[in-house]
Amino acid sequence: MTRRHPIDKVRNIGIMAHIDAGKTTTTERILFYTGITYKMGEVDEGTAVMDWMAQEQERGITITSAATTCTWKDHRINVIDTPGHVDFTAEVERSLRVLDGAIVILCGVGGVEPQSETVWRQADRYQVPRIVYINKMDRVGADPEKALKEMRTRISANPLMIQIPLGIEEDFRGVIDLVEMKEIDWGDDLLGTKFEVREISDENKREALKKRNEMLEKLSDSDDQLMEKYLEGDEISPKEVKRVIRKGTLSLEFVPVLFGASFKNKGVHPLLDAVVDYLPSPKDLPSVTGQHPRTLDIETRKASDDEPFSALVFKITNDPFVGNLSFFRVYSGKAKVGSWVYNATKEEEERIARLLEMHSNKRKDIKEVYAGDIAALGSMKNLSTGDTLCIRNHPIVLESIKFPEPVIAAHIEPQSKIEHSKLAEALAKLTREDPTFQVRQDPMTGQTLVYGMGELHLEVLMERMKREFGVRANLGKPQVAYKETITSSAEGEGKYIKQTGGRGQYGHCKIVVEPIKGGETFEFIDKTKGGVIPKEFVSSVKQGVMEAMEMGILAGFPMTDVKTTLVEGSFHEVDSSSIAYKIAGSLAFKEAASRAKPVLLEPIMSLEVVTTDEYLGDIVGDINARRGKIEEMEMRGSSRVIKAFVPLEEMFEYATVLRTLTQGRGVFSMEYLQYAPTPKVIMKEIIARIEGRIPAHR
Repeated sequence: MTRRHPIDKVRNIGIMAHIDAGKTTTTERILFYTGITYKMGEVDEGTAVMDWMAQEQERGITITSAATTCTWKDHRINVIDTPGHVDFTAEVERSLRVLDGAIVILCGVGGVEPQSETVWRQADRYQVPRIVYINKMDRVGADPEKALKEMRTRISANPLMIQIPLGIEEDFRGVIDLVEMKEIDWGDDLLGTKFEVREISDENKREALKKRNEMLEKLSDSDDQLMEKYLEGDEISPKEVKRVIRKGTLSLEFVPVLFGASFKNKGVHPLLDAVVDYLPSPKDLPSVTGQHPRTLDIETRKASDDEPFSALVFKITNDPFVGNLSFFRVYSGKAKVGSWVYNATKEEEERIARLLEMHSNKRKDIKEVYAGDIAALGSMKNLSTGDTLCIRNHPIVLESIKFPEPVIAAHIEPQSKIEHSKLAEALAKLTREDPTFQVRQDPMTGQTLVYGMGELHLEVLMERMKREFGVRANLGKPQVAYKETITSSAEGEGKYIKQTGGRGQYGHCKIVVEPIKGGETFEFIDKTKGGVIPKEFVSSVKQGVMEAMEMGILAGFPMTDVKTTLVEGSFHEVDSSSIAYKIAGSLAFKEAASRAKPVLLEPIMSLEVVTTDEYLGDIVGDINARRGKIEEMEMRGSSRVIKAFVPLEEMFEYATVLRTLTQGRGVFSMEYLQYAPTPKVIMKEIIARIEGRIPAHR
């Protein structure tokens, strides 16, 4: 069996944007025009193909990233529609890890909104080439110039206009293509399938020539050949212009900008053309690198069917018909049903029972996958997000996906005793699917705690538990997920010596703890010399330290950003054992950490409030009262935008307060920024609350 599309005709793209910018609507149009669906789905009516989850249809938002495959102009396009709500940022993160290019949708009225900034930063981190589609050009207040200006100032982008809108607001009819120098006019066709491509009319000619020259000027900066022609006044063909736009897009030098109104079906055809013309195929990107699981040598894989097979699992979902579905991206080689794949992350081998091409929540069985493909594996037992699949005699572990830490927690308990085991099973399945959802035991009460990215995140998961797993559970009031750390170095000694009849227990170690920065949450170094502690017991000391860190020393919160160095110790020929060193390690850590000026860390949120001038004073006063720090204030149109950093502890039920302060006119968005030390007064309050067994923010 041979592949249907050559690798240079494959596009793996994501559609990303702020909530409500029109991501899902645009994706629905793409599916319709590429022949995947026969009727356009609408988010407002709850009929969007990509928002297939019942809750997505009810809430009108995207919760999970949905994958689908379509064909345009002989190119295979794998599309992932990602959520816009900040609570589901993990879905964007995992999608970006496996995509080659992205369409970032901006609202023609709202411009660059807070979540647009977040997804842009995420795409920057993964070095993903992108094109920008300014949507909702038919809406009152649409302002393309403002959107372009905000791209430059707010996300430091370098926009390249390759179209100009034909009309604006209710007069928006289509676009002028500056590459081909043609007008594309959809007129009043509601379906968007009929449009006229014509020469540029006299009234628009001057503006089009001016904008084309601006575009060519920018392009000539990145290509000597084009510069020569431009300076000499030679004719520059559309083919040549496309070549240079593609080159600059792939090198992240600039971002092509297109315009449209997806809801009115205008502008989607040129957008599909731009995906094919300017976004990369797997072949255009550097070879993927990873490590050999045993030797830790750097391994590389080219995007070719002839290379050894390698793939990354980026998402697990629970499907009622197929069981576990594991979405994966093939980076090199090929695999077929019936063949064995090696999970290099877990060092296990499993046979491929089923390969599926996904169309949102519908699926089609396929026999084989090739380099560059995105597909799903059915009925694989032990796969997790971030696992690398390869072949045993050419093993590689690809860089996994890093997810943000959950910042909110709540107690959970089943509504009846019979549902205890069902609840545990449902929680286990949901944590496999969603890496930002975690389950732990509360060390103080023994109750089950669930951690997530926000109140909406936990709410949605509770709803899913009821609908998909038939488990009814009660969720306690959401509380902040604090952490603990140390602020100075200190030494600690741990001795565990127990003499009973017969063989005793002996473990003894000295450690030094110090704070670390730079994203490393824990580091353990063995600096003992001369075998004072036998090598086989060093890992037991490390295990004891890690267990002590889980419990913390101030208020039972997990510890982070700590470097531990094992410096000294002793052992007993007969009595030393793993368990004794584990206990000694734990005791040494507790002693050292309590001397190292421990502090509580709390999640700080980045807050953006949009309001009018009349409510400004009240909002600023309220933010200050919440221990917030105002970062900047700016005008956006006739509105005032306040940006601030505020502790999450102070932000529960803020939506209600803001509504009251602004008579329902203010809107806000908030996302996790970082963990920071809690002020001493607040820290003492929290510790006292916990020691006094008053319900704690845990």
